[in-house]
Amino acid sequence: MFEEVKKILAKQLRISEDMITLESRILEDLGADSLNIMMLLMTIEEDYGIVIPDQELVTFKTVGDVVKYLDAQKN
Repeated sequence: MFEEVKKILAKQLRISEDMITLESRILEDLGADSLNIMMLLMTIEEDYGIVIPDQELVTFKTVGDVVKYLDAQKN
């Protein structure tokens, strides 16, 4: 799942995938804003057929947080 999230983020933020790690902070390290985060989550919801509740959004600080949440949804 990390590879998929990394590709989506790199494309949306126009940055190299090499810059993205599980520990990368989405706002501070990758330079995303709230709109970028919403676009990321909308893309994930469409691609994987899941719904991410708004209360979960505030818990996503790092790329790893997003990956961990998505992995839990697959099980």
